[in-house]
Amino acid sequence: MTGILLLEQFTFGGKIIVGVFFAILCVMLISFALKMFEMGYVIRNKKPFYVHNPFFLKQIDPSQKKILLDKFKFYKKLSPKHQHYFEHRVASFIKDKKFIGREGLFVTEEMKVLISATAVMLTFGFRDFYIGLISTIFIYPDEFYSAINESYHKGEFNPKLETLVLSWKDFKKGFDNETDKINLGIHEFAHAIHLNSIKERDVSSTIFSDSFKELTDLLANQESLRKNLIDSKYFREYAYTNQYEFLAVIIETFIESPSEFRSQFPEIYNKTKQMLNFNFAGY
Repeated sequence: MTGILLLEQFTFGGKIIVGVFFAILCVMLISFALKMFEMGYVIRNKKPFYVHNPFFLKQIDPSQKKILLDKFKFYKKLSPKHQHYFEHRVASFIKDKKFIGREGLFVTEEMKVLISATAVMLTFGFRDFYIGLISTIFIYPDEFYSAINESYHKGEFNPKLETLVLSWKDFKKGFDNETDKINLGIHEFAHAIHLNSIKERDVSSTIFSDSFKELTDLLANQESLRKNLIDSKYFREYAYTNQYEFLAVIIETFIESPSEFRSQFPEIYNKTKQMLNFNFAGY
């Protein structure tokens, strides 16, 4: 009798193990099928199947929302639904990063909100918006001395140390004139996003990297477009320092002067839009 009970228990336990195994196998197969489906979708449409998760959205404080309303024009251009997503991402970004003041600078809520909002703006078309290569953001009151190349900088991104460094004075100046195509915060975060896209293989990073390669191939293969671009002096000369600076400058231009950019160089504009997956706020 005891032997029969043991056999029944063993059989029952075996069925549970087999059931769990098949359940795990089904989850893995479904996950693989979804990835394959999205891969096909990305290849066809050059964008993720979805970007924003509408569940469990974090909220910002009323004082933080006032900062966005008063001082961040991009946020005001968004639909109410996208504003909720934007607020969630700002709250999440602030929580994920360390903000440290230098040279006696006290880090205010305004600094955290506006710097985070800049990062969130640039990655608003990404599914993963955290920019994993940044863990700490140092804020100086003004230009700072960089030991890397022994000169004074307004901004700097160090991927090895996972740090972004900004002059608060020059960060604010970038938003004082929103049509001059020069914005320190956008420029430095563009560098971080670029390098992060090379390191990571999530769907948004892949689209970003592939789209930038398509852009460089376009310019390499169309001599007339390349010549027109250089002769026009539309982008400041610093853009032609290297591919990293070129990318940062065209993203600055895309954000600050979209209508003019689209009119002057529609092919480059469209590749930049594809790179950032920017399908909102009139872009």
